[in-house]
Amino acid sequence: MPHAVAWTLLDHAAREPVRPGDMISVEAGVTPVFLVVALEAGRAWIRTSEGAPARLMPLDRFQWRATAA
Repeated sequence: MPHAVAWTLLDHAAREPVRPGDMISVEAGVTPVFLVVALEAGRAWIRTSEGAPARLMPLDRFQWRATAA
């Protein structure tokens, strides 16, 4: 059964707006949703699914972080 997900607006001014393991998106509930694999100087290594290659993207492109509902 799918898990319910709530979306929280990212606070880009926060010390740690996201952490590895977080799911992030450009728009709440809209695909693609990315898994944060690692962080590097205001950027996140992200991937879309298990086994997919990770890519480095600026965090300011993302506005939402998934949280348990």
